[in-house]
Amino acid sequence: QVQVVESGGGLVQAGGSLRLSCAASGSIFSIKAMGWYRQGPGKQRELVADIASGGSSNYADSVKGRFTISRNNAKNTVYLQMNSLKPEDTAVYYCNLDETTGWGMPRDHWGQGTQVTVSS
Repeated sequence: QVQVVESGGGLVQAGGSLRLSCAASGSIFSIKAMGWYRQGPGKQRELVADIASGGSSNYADSVKGRFTISRNNAKNTVYLQMNSLKPEDTAVYYCNLDETTGWGMPRDHWGQGTQVTVSS
């Protein structure tokens, strides 16, 4: 069984910063990528940023230049540094672990989510 646990959400004023952390543990065979998704009120869940095991990263256009994703492969952790936050960044942020199983099959694991609220 795999556990994915996020931390670091909260309330911040526009222009402020927050750092989200996510730790994965349990029976993980091979991690292809880890990433952050978010779901705002009345919106669909969307990719914020992800980072592959080799280190290449991908960002949503709306967060480029403001958010930075990083990863510690040895600890199965991923971080999201969020700067210059805007009210439209308000959402529940979910950590995702994209695992490749021993059978070579992809398997997704999700955290419970952490709330980020940006006040204007």
